[in-house]
Amino acid sequence: MLPIVPAILSAIKTLTKPLGEVSAHDAQSSYQEALVAVLQANGALLQERLQKDRSLEEVRRLRDEAMVVADWFSGDTEDATWAFVQECLLLLLTLSRQLSAELKLFQQTASLSAARLRTSEMAPPLPPDVLSVAQQQTLSASLQFVVSLGLCPYLAPGVGVSLGRRSAFGVMVDKLVRCETAAECRLFTTTKVLMELTDLSCLATLVFTRHLGDVMAALIQLGYQPSRAERSCSKEETMHKLRAEESHTCKEALRSLLVKVYQPMIVKELLILQGGPQKDKSGAGSSGAASGSAPTWLKRVCGRLLSDRLMQSNGVQAVVRAILEGGTGTDADWRKCDCVARILVTCPQQSASADTYYGQVCHQILDLLHFKDQLTAQQHQRVATRAVLHLLQEKPNFAQQYLLTPLLGPLHRCSTALDVVHSHAAVEECELTRCVTDVYKIWVVGNSPSAFLLRALEQVLPVIFTLFCFTKQNVCHLREEDDALYEKLSEEQWRLECLMQLLAELKHCDLPGDFFLELLQEMASWESAAEGEKKDDPKLDISTMTLVDVEQRQPAPSAKQSRRLALLQVLAVMVDCVQHTVLLRKTSQVVDFLMSLLQRACVGMDQASGPVLGNPVKSETLRLGIGVMATLLSGPKLGTEDYSSMWRLLPPLELLSQKHPEVLIQQLASDLRAVIATHGAYRPENFPAESLASMKPKMTVKNTQTGADNPQISPHSSPPDGYSQSNRPPASFGNSAAKGSPEGRTSGTSTSYPPTKPLPNWLLEACDPDVPTRAFALRVLTQMVQRGNPEAAHNQEKLLMLFLENLEHEESFIYLSAIQGLAALAESYPERVLERLLKDFQHGPSCTTSNKEHSLEFRLKVGEVLMRASRAMGELSTHLGRPLISVFLQGTRDPDQSVRASSLSNLGELCPRLDYTLGTLAQELCSCLTAMIKTEKHAEVRRAAVHVITLLLRGLSDKTTQVLSDVLLDLYRALKWVVRADPDDVSVLHAQLALEEMDDIMRRFIFPEQKLQKKIVVLP
Repeated sequence: MLPIVPAILSAIKTLTKPLGEVSAHDAQSSYQEALVAVLQANGALLQERLQKDRSLEEVRRLRDEAMVVADWFSGDTEDATWAFVQECLLLLLTLSRQLSAELKLFQQTASLSAARLRTSEMAPPLPPDVLSVAQQQTLSASLQFVVSLGLCPYLAPGVGVSLGRRSAFGVMVDKLVRCETAAECRLFTTTKVLMELTDLSCLATLVFTRHLGDVMAALIQLGYQPSRAERSCSKEETMHKLRAEESHTCKEALRSLLVKVYQPMIVKELLILQGGPQKDKSGAGSSGAASGSAPTWLKRVCGRLLSDRLMQSNGVQAVVRAILEGGTGTDADWRKCDCVARILVTCPQQSASADTYYGQVCHQILDLLHFKDQLTAQQHQRVATRAVLHLLQEKPNFAQQYLLTPLLGPLHRCSTALDVVHSHAAVEECELTRCVTDVYKIWVVGNSPSAFLLRALEQVLPVIFTLFCFTKQNVCHLREEDDALYEKLSEEQWRLECLMQLLAELKHCDLPGDFFLELLQEMASWESAAEGEKKDDPKLDISTMTLVDVEQRQPAPSAKQSRRLALLQVLAVMVDCVQHTVLLRKTSQVVDFLMSLLQRACVGMDQASGPVLGNPVKSETLRLGIGVMATLLSGPKLGTEDYSSMWRLLPPLELLSQKHPEVLIQQLASDLRAVIATHGAYRPENFPAESLASMKPKMTVKNTQTGADNPQISPHSSPPDGYSQSNRPPASFGNSAAKGSPEGRTSGTSTSYPPTKPLPNWLLEACDPDVPTRAFALRVLTQMVQRGNPEAAHNQEKLLMLFLENLEHEESFIYLSAIQGLAALAESYPERVLERLLKDFQHGPSCTTSNKEHSLEFRLKVGEVLMRASRAMGELSTHLGRPLISVFLQGTRDPDQSVRASSLSNLGELCPRLDYTLGTLAQELCSCLTAMIKTEKHAEVRRAAVHVITLLLRGLSDKTTQVLSDVLLDLYRALKWVVRADPDDVSVLHAQLALEEMDDIMRRFIFPEQKLQKKIVVLP
């Protein structure tokens, strides 16, 4: 005798035999008749087997027991399809009850057998509800018959998807089953049995994966379809109407189903039911009733159920997954995302209140931003971003309360924590990281800025900028814990540099220029306010006042002065770091800049003495501004809009033309005012030549005479053409140049014209005590050497001595210029210059005027010169590099760690350029680097040694296996030793980078790239 469960499944398989295995196939006159014949034949065959087959005796007994309990079973029905469905339902119920009984017994015996001694190799026993693939196929076939013959035909028109729209078999069944009698009772019976089957997990999986939509449609119809009281009902129809308790049972079953099934599947089926089947344009294969859209009551019920699903935990995610799963990221999917976002932000009518709805939904919208799968994350991020933007437009108060406040919460806590000392972190790093990522997705990727969004972000911008500055710091960032003042200044300077990096990246945006002009405007307002305070503030008589009274009457200017100093610092760094093409990229911005300049020039103009006589810098600046304005007016044809923007310049120009103490500036201001007022119709003679002439810099002396009145002052010569924006010194250089220089000497002002002085004059100025003058002269001499000036070539010995002497100067502008000059000399005249530099690098300065106390600093500067010279050698490295290698190897044994690190750095620059000539020195170089790595006490020297290997491998690339074939294994072992044993993290990082370079080289060596080459061989 077969086990009971396989026997029941054998009976089910007999009942659901395919059409081709019965004799009725030959006698069919139509598809419908053939199907009815097959159903009847299979039913008769099952009854015969139950009566005669001894292996199915237990099945017959269990079936009879199920039949007694099933009050819906009717054995004398004349409907062949319903009789077949009843047999299927009986067998499925029999199987379900038998599996439940066996599973209960298994669970009881499993607890007893668990106490027995078992070995780890023993596999746990399988529960009885685990079905094979063949058994699952048999059950799937029977369930398909039940749903197709006993459920779908009895659904109301527009409820669910009609069978005629699914398959050819569905079309045949749709035409076959046309029984209006007891339709609701049959639908209730089938649905009730299917729901009873789902109490068992193995059967629930088969039902819900294939027939979830049909079961939901049946439950909704049985539980929510309104009664048609207006229609006259016959006695038979009245008998088959559902009772109220049966309708309530269906509602409860539906409610349980909606909770325990995977939510995206529920949402998807509800959307299908709510939308109804699409009309078939061909009209074939479906009836007119079936092709109708979903009835109003069904749409209303599905809408309410969808709203309930949405407001559940993870309901938003379920809705999004149901609509977007299976998308490919096309434009249609992005439009779907926007539609889903609009659905999410629309409060349903059945919601208790909008506040409750948005309180439950908005935090789920923010959770959509945190998916990791790439495609899913893009879709969910798009939905979340569009939902936030739509809610901000339609319900800004709710968006602020439930979206922006939680989203920006970590940043707000950081901003409040800046003023309060905490013993613990205000925000965890992971939370802060997620917050910044979400801000980027909403504000940047969303790409839909609004005033509300920008105002919300403005409150946390200081914290975001602080985070940006922090991320720009590396492990070697300088920190002085002992000197609090220096630490504060260093931090402020670092923040300024980070700000300049941001502004420099905005090359195609007006923001840097607008920010620059805003700072200038504030500086101009301060000057005006200070001038007004001088006029209005009476002089206090403090002879009879106490110190307390004086402090109260004289407000402390510290806060105001610190703000002004900060503004000047920002302006100085901005002018130094950001190019003028970024700061003033539009004509309107140039006009605003000139307006600010003229306003500052007009401050105090009504005074008798005038500010310009006491401040020649303002006079020079004003001349430059007038020249820029003249250039602007003399450029290409200006439009009406350009002249309209310049109309604001007329009042300050008029004031300058009337009250400025210099006659030339008065005339120039009057001419410019006339050109602007007439929109270019009137142009004075020699315009703009006269205005451009005012741009030529005039020299500053200790007295107040101008260059034109002092015959001892000659015009300052200009730097060569190569002295461009990138080579100019920083803002502090300009500030020092603005100060009065010694009498008879020129200041550091420079333009872009070639030098006109002879070499002796430049040599004299290179010894000038004025820092800007000396630095400028050194740069001019450097460019003479680079251009191969014959006079510079003739005096190369003097230039060498001059650069070496200036190399010991303490001012960075001087010794950096000297380094550039020495590098240029070494490139142009390598034999003579390199010999002297190598000697000084080994033994210190050899000049008679050298300061022996600064020998170490001098040697490091010479090392910088040698490194630059090594880079510039090019193909001469193989000829000139050997003496340098020898000196640098000796420098690795120097007592000072800075010299050792400098020597290693120079080795790293020079060795890769030697190519195959390095082979004879490879063993010595490897021994040196290995010894430094394993025996050096100072971390920075070990870092330099490891970095030499990295540069060597990177420079030699594919030639490494030939040049370093004898020492490659030793270098590999040294790097592995660093990774395993070196306590310095930076050294370990350098070693890992070197190992990655070595790995790439060896992979290319072992697995060379396959190239398709055609070789032509000429045979003799």
